Amino acid sequence: PSSLGVEAAASLSAVTSSPIPVPQPLLPSPPPTAATRQLDELLADLGHMQSKLAATGQGAGVPAEPSPSLDNMLGSLTQDLQELGITAAPAGACATCRKPIAGKVLTALGKTWHPEHFTCARCGQELGGRPFFERGGRAYCEEDYHQAFSPHCAYCAGPIREKVLTALDQTWHPEHFFCAHCGKVFGDDGFHERSGKPYCRQDFLAMFAPKCQGCEHPVTDNYLSALQGVWHPECFVCAECLSSFASGSFFELEGRPYCELHFHQRQGSICHGCGRPVTGRCITAMGRKYHPEHFICAYCLGQLQKGTFRERSDKMYCQACHDKLFL
Repeated sequence: PSSLGVEAAASLSAVTSSPIPVPQPLLPSPPPTAATRQLDELLADLGHMQSKLAATGQGAGVPAEPSPSLDNMLGSLTQDLQELGITAAPAGACATCRKPIAGKVLTALGKTWHPEHFTCARCGQELGGRPFFERGGRAYCEEDYHQAFSPHCAYCAGPIREKVLTALDQTWHPEHFFCAHCGKVFGDDGFHERSGKPYCRQDFLAMFAPKCQGCEHPVTDNYLSALQGVWHPECFVCAECLSSFASGSFFELEGRPYCELHFHQRQGSICHGCGRPVTGRCITAMGRKYHPEHFICAYCLGQLQKGTFRERSDKMYCQACHDKLFL
């Protein structure tokens, strides 16, 4: 019968299994002959062929007849060997094909396998002699295990096999977690996040922080808000003399802050007599502006009235002083 032939083949050709000792016949066993060795080799070959046929199946175009013929041949060999006093047990059943193992046996995951049947559950490659990983009772080659079950890097999308860095609710290779702008790995300053991307402090401030209207550098700490922008406190000064506004008030001209003096100077509203800004009543003469009290005769210092003065060498005189000095 088929099962008996497989059992005999398994016992003689199994290389890695341990045969079960059986009682020896009373008569002395004949010494091994060349015929016995040839039977051993033939038995191993037949057993291996039977495993290959079981693995390929009928869909590969292999006719169904060889299987029972092999069993018959194995059965005949078993009978011949038993007449020689040789009896053995199968190495076990293959966890994949459920057939007895008549040849080399592979033990893994607490089961026995035909070596060609112990394969990766994902790619189907044989795992004999190769490192493998177990998941849910199934074996995987190293590459497929990491592709299927290891965390993946948010930058390169490859599996992370060793150290994993977790940031921004994602996993990364440590060497792939760097500034999205300059590409430098983050140091002690850490990183800043914008739209799901990490940036070093320098690039984050340069790209996204508000800029001071005075120096155009990023504003990171205390700031002033004025003239539709933000300023470093030390940068909010008169655009002309660079003095701070001690009184807390300033004058705006073309989007820049000025102290009172330089604002009026820029506007042309400085008294030609005292050099101070003219903010109230103003007298304009000879293209200049004066406080009324500073519109005086250059000789007698008497206050002049507009329309009653005389000009000489870029100076103003009252009528009496002008006649007295120049007529």
